[in-house]
Amino acid sequence: MTITTIALQEELQHKINNKTKPLGALGLLEEVALKVGLMQETITPEIKQPHIVVFAGDHGIAKTGLVNPYPQEVTAQMVMNFLHGGAAINVFCRQNKITLQVVDAGVLQEIIPASSHLKVKGGEIFINARMGFGTKNYLEGPAMSEADALSAIIKGKDIVRAVAATGCNCIGFGEMGIGNTSSASLIMSAVTGLPVTECTGRGTGVNDEQLQTKINILEQVYKLHQLQEHKDAVELLSLVGGFEIATMTGAYLEAAAQKMVIVVDGFIATAALLLARLIEPVVMHYCIFAHTSGERGHEGMLQYLQAKPLLHLGMRLGEGTGAALAIPLVQSAVNFLAEMANFESAGVTDKQT
Repeated sequence: MTITTIALQEELQHKINNKTKPLGALGLLEEVALKVGLMQETITPEIKQPHIVVFAGDHGIAKTGLVNPYPQEVTAQMVMNFLHGGAAINVFCRQNKITLQVVDAGVLQEIIPASSHLKVKGGEIFINARMGFGTKNYLEGPAMSEADALSAIIKGKDIVRAVAATGCNCIGFGEMGIGNTSSASLIMSAVTGLPVTECTGRGTGVNDEQLQTKINILEQVYKLHQLQEHKDAVELLSLVGGFEIATMTGAYLEAAAQKMVIVVDGFIATAALLLARLIEPVVMHYCIFAHTSGERGHEGMLQYLQAKPLLHLGMRLGEGTGAALAIPLVQSAVNFLAEMANFESAGVTDKQT
């Protein structure tokens, strides 16, 4: 840390400690207040116009039915549900006054072909950033070209740049894509070095037999593409990624470049962060982790990143739901720092030292 950063941290910590409460009494909220202040380089941080951006894409592997119990058509159906305001992420965003954007990054069925940016029912915003009709089956070859992976990253950056231009300084990312827990498991295994079996969970709800089949298939894919030899984010995306994961990777990079507070959701969202971190490690400075997902592997990801999540609710829905629930906690941390009285102003006697 620079001398300036050390001085800011000391000033923020003094401000937190001098609030009318015992030292450390607000627990993790105090750590969040300190971190947001350091992100924004001020002792008076604030959260403005928070957004959740949900990226959707289809995966070629899902056509086989080997790794997912739900048919591939569910991706497009759920995107329409988002746009009609009927999903959990819609409920939580409405409740917490968070703007929701839904991105078609490459769904098999085109959602709204004619529009690139459209406001729909309930205020949700639809963005057409399609890279194609889903990825290819990575059991047979690369999921996409490296050029497509780079293009998706650029599109993700463009989307977040436009969000930042609205005045938003706090953002979370969600995803939708049948089969995308499989891509996330492979990415996790390749980046962390953990075996595929420790990175693979039930996704949308496979039974024990289906889970073992899923693990067997992903181990085949890992060997086919020799993923242990690939530590480059673009290479990994091209081999096993989804268009939504690639676009989200770019979104993380631009959010960090814009010095936005990034609230990280669950398993797939954290897999995209693993890739963004390979490209630009400074992205971690701007991340607050929303929750520990119930999906097997997510806790291992968080341990690898040395991250401390705000919530542990056993959720494994995706969509950005964990981030939408955590953003109000980030707001609470900032608010206590801004509005809570200190001992002197409140006329309250501090503890004896």
